Amino acid sequence: MVQEPRFIDVLSDSTGITAERVIRAALLQFPQAGVKIRVHASIRTKETAQPVIEKAAADQSLLVFSVVSPELSAFIHGATAELKVAAVDVIGTVIGRLQSFLARQPINRPGSELPLSEEYFRRIEAVEFTVRADAGRDPKSFMKADLILVGVSRTSKTPLATLLAQRGLKVANLTVVLNASPPAELFSAPQDRVVALTIDVESLCAIRQERLHKLGMPAESRYALEDHVAQELAFAEKLFSDNPKWRIVEMTGRTVEETASIILSRLHD
Repeated sequence: MVQEPRFIDVLSDSTGITAERVIRAALLQFPQAGVKIRVHASIRTKETAQPVIEKAAADQSLLVFSVVSPELSAFIHGATAELKVAAVDVIGTVIGRLQSFLARQPINRPGSELPLSEEYFRRIEAVEFTVRADAGRDPKSFMKADLILVGVSRTSKTPLATLLAQRGLKVANLTVVLNASPPAELFSAPQDRVVALTIDVESLCAIRQERLHKLGMPAESRYALEDHVAQELAFAEKLFSDNPKWRIVEMTGRTVEETASIILSRLHD
């Protein structure tokens, strides 16, 4: 029996990125949910919000909304209650709490209407730097990086670097290759900025086999064979132990988001 898809509708007066990220982070706790997310951005009037709410009612979906206008928020609360749509206000409660805590009135302007801040440009610069410094393409960038991720192939260095860059960190990454010496620039950079990623043999073999499958290549390729993977990891572990100032982070069984949180926590410490 084919199960009907379930939907979560994200309604936002801006891009919807923040609300969508909150939902996707929460959905990590429900790996078999099979839910589809539909984002409705730049919804700023009752007339544009109404059909979204009606569609959510028809599909019996969950409506997650993020709007700063009190009038529009009140309308959505009323309309979802009338149509019996399950709804979550992801920003209204926070704004209300902040208003009370700060004893200030919110300006009630969507994020896309706010002036671009220094923080925004810092994050853009970090993302651009991280793209240029991916996969060790520019070893000279190691000196300028806030973080340098080091690990064997398929230890999620690039997605992890991208996620950290979105937090404003300039991240370079380098793949450890069996029996190959890393570039000298890696050891010239501040060593407490190097994060060494480790993973167990079985998990890495499974990840590489899945990669080979997506590329249409045979699973018995040396790249994913247990003996070869074990040699790569042993070589990497020797490199890591020879450089005791590097921070070692275990990737086994962890998502990229969880690993990023661990790295950020250690940086704060």
